Amino acid sequence: MPAELPEIKTAAEKHKIKPVAEPVEATDNAIHESMTHATYLIQRATVVNEGRTFEADVLVRDGKIEAVSETPLSVNDAQVIDALGLHLFPGVIDDQVHFREPGLTHKGDLYTEAKSAVAGGVTTYMEMPNTVPSAVTQELLEQKYQRAAEVSLANYSFYIGTTNTNIDELLKTDPATVCGVKIFLGSSTGDMLVDNEEALERIFSEVKMLIAVHAEDDPMIKQNMAAYKEQYGDDIPAKFHPLIRSREACYASSSKAVARAKKYGTRLHVLHISTAEELALFDNTKPLREKNITAEACVHHLWFAAEDYDTKGNYIKWNPAVKNAADREAIWLAVLDNRIDVIATDHAPHTIEEKEQPYTKAPSGGPLIQHTLVAMLETARNGRISLERVAEKMCHAPAELFRIEKRGYIRPGYWADLVLVNLNAPWTVEKSNLHYKCGWSPFEGTTFHSRIEKTFVSGHLVYNSGAFDETKKGMRLRFEVK
Repeated sequence: MPAELPEIKTAAEKHKIKPVAEPVEATDNAIHESMTHATYLIQRATVVNEGRTFEADVLVRDGKIEAVSETPLSVNDAQVIDALGLHLFPGVIDDQVHFREPGLTHKGDLYTEAKSAVAGGVTTYMEMPNTVPSAVTQELLEQKYQRAAEVSLANYSFYIGTTNTNIDELLKTDPATVCGVKIFLGSSTGDMLVDNEEALERIFSEVKMLIAVHAEDDPMIKQNMAAYKEQYGDDIPAKFHPLIRSREACYASSSKAVARAKKYGTRLHVLHISTAEELALFDNTKPLREKNITAEACVHHLWFAAEDYDTKGNYIKWNPAVKNAADREAIWLAVLDNRIDVIATDHAPHTIEEKEQPYTKAPSGGPLIQHTLVAMLETARNGRISLERVAEKMCHAPAELFRIEKRGYIRPGYWADLVLVNLNAPWTVEKSNLHYKCGWSPFEGTTFHSRIEKTFVSGHLVYNSGAFDETKKGMRLRFEVK
């Protein structure tokens, strides 16, 4: 069970909260902490945090949460935000995104996609290494961090990517400042498909930080593709995507990864689970912090199903594929019983022109990060999940799983990554209200009943009722190391 929420009962007691010292080895974080931050008093918010929903005032000072009080606070030097009727969530932490920079910036970049993130209540992201060039060396990885410090409105971390030959680079990675190692066990950009058994044995046995995997069996997929291409040529109907990127390919790869992780005691995180069969691989008998093997569900696998290919075609072509409604239901049940630990997006933009090519040429992936929180709040409105579990799976659990320092909760001493949401403000997704560089969304035409009103990133009010304040950038994440 989550720890009881710390409270400060009166403003007079605020001096009892001691500042929490943060490591400042990373230059971008040191710059951020040296900046002047506004002080905010969020009054009468309906706070959703650590299994509770309650009305409280929240005081934000110097970028951090100073007080959470169920008794009204009065602070002379604060900008007051009256949040009566609004729900206050911790900022969403998305553990899997593809922001396309460097090398693929016609699809998206660290500025545009992080801007989309904060507009959607996502305050923190972890970005994948399959860019051009791929982030498979320490030098290339640090270049991404430097760029994010210049342009990212959200907090950030970047995975280092694996190849069949870069084990020495992986072992140089600092687990205090990098979220994890990413292995593509299915097709990927450049030489990032890792299919050498000796290389995989070394990675799983020698890397001591979290390893995240995209698990699909590449030879099986190629065999399936050849059969459908022989019948249809390049213009294969999109409805066959889940048969080409088949459930058998998913289970074969996931089960091998889990077996290997058990053999070596590896911290393994299996991304974007898409089939009912894979769920037997995961445990819900231990607290999250004690799990070595964890799993992620993505918004599209919780929202769409195979029948949607008839209307959306390549626009819901993801890897692994959206499968049938029974798989979707099984994934939901696993989210709710904690076999699946976190909900993320796998945000992966492509241009409309790319998506409208014939099936074999149309890339897999789509933009989701601006709509991830409102989509899950819509499922809560429909009774599928509670508000408290939305906060758990999208905010608390990613912070625990990745051992992120001082984020993911509404607690005194934690960074003020916060989202104010109006749960009763219907709006419809249209091209005109998108922030994605690619200019489209699989949710176009969908009406959501929740609207993101304000987003705070490390205490900075970056998004306010449709307006952005870009004077401060997000921070590089830091991670607890045992």
